[in-house]
Amino acid sequence: MAAARVRALALVSALALAGPSALSASPARAQSAAPAAAPAAALARQSFVADAVRRTGPAVVTIDTERNVVVPGSGGLQQLPFMDPLLRQFFGLPPGQAPQPPSQRTERGQGSGFIYDPAGLLITNAHVVEGSSRVVVGLPDGRRVEGKVVGTDNVTDLAVVRLERAGPWPVARLGNSDALQVGDWVIAVGNPFGLDNTVTLGIVSSLNRNAAKLGITDKRLELIQTDAAINPGNSGGPLLDASGDVVGINTLVRSGPGAGLGFAIPINRARTIAQQLVASGVVSHAMIGVSLEPVRDANGALVSGARVRSVMPSGPAARAGVQAGDVITAVGGQPVKDPAQLTQFVESNGVGRAMALSLQRGGQQINLQVIPGELSSLMAR
Repeated sequence: MAAARVRALALVSALALAGPSALSASPARAQSAAPAAAPAAALARQSFVADAVRRTGPAVVTIDTERNVVVPGSGGLQQLPFMDPLLRQFFGLPPGQAPQPPSQRTERGQGSGFIYDPAGLLITNAHVVEGSSRVVVGLPDGRRVEGKVVGTDNVTDLAVVRLERAGPWPVARLGNSDALQVGDWVIAVGNPFGLDNTVTLGIVSSLNRNAAKLGITDKRLELIQTDAAINPGNSGGPLLDASGDVVGINTLVRSGPGAGLGFAIPINRARTIAQQLVASGVVSHAMIGVSLEPVRDANGALVSGARVRSVMPSGPAARAGVQAGDVITAVGGQPVKDPAQLTQFVESNGVGRAMALSLQRGGQQINLQVIPGELSSLMAR
């Protein structure tokens, strides 16, 4: 009887918490509400991570690559004195080996990627597939499909691969990396060490990390920094937001001192590069032909602007009249904070379209018009 009284009190308390409408409900309705507590409890045990990975995980793939590498032969060693058979016999040395011709061997690699287009297009890092003679894509459902590299862009370390078979294919939904804020939850999905669909959780630690500040001077990237674990084999895999949308492409991790910092290419940047690769197989990058360094005041503190360290002869900047030692302070009226931002302005301006530079030279302000050229053609000189 006491137990029944306790159950009755518990039911009254629950109805009171539910509000007046529940207190006025019929007994049958009250009884039907009780079983709903079980599914609600089960739902509470599922995290947003599980829901995000369930949505995008089927589109995350493993990329196995093969590269043919030429191994030099030993024929050149025959020019050394002690490879001469007569000299070896004179000094009592064993006979030398016959010269070996060059040979080929196959190098195998592995990375991650994700399908972003129903036509079977996937994004990964350029360094994952660069120089590959064969690409095989493995899906979480067990399918293994030959892939063809549509194009690579080494400047942004991005590549597009097309699946060489008809679908249907699972597709990852692309998000908006410009909406990210420091502290937002992010989820890294990939295949580190060949372990398919490994999931790690972290936050956005910082935004707009310039690759040059990480010692990567041959890339034009403003990266998302995260503490979500990124390991070898994660390269090219997606970085998801809390909703499961792709907001970045995992590309590198810091090793040694400071290990645990991961970096991803923002998806808005990757989307633009992928569109160019699919359309033409190449990507256009603007360049004005200067090397830059930060600007410091008399006390050594960093100040706004980008100092021109050197000017490429006959390059766009040289033709416009830019000189070494000039401090570029604005582009099209927008202040330049540092060299990385100036590079962004040039990239956004594009090739062949004039851009206005404001610079300081010997205490005087000078305004110039420069027309950026194509990076690949200028560097080929």
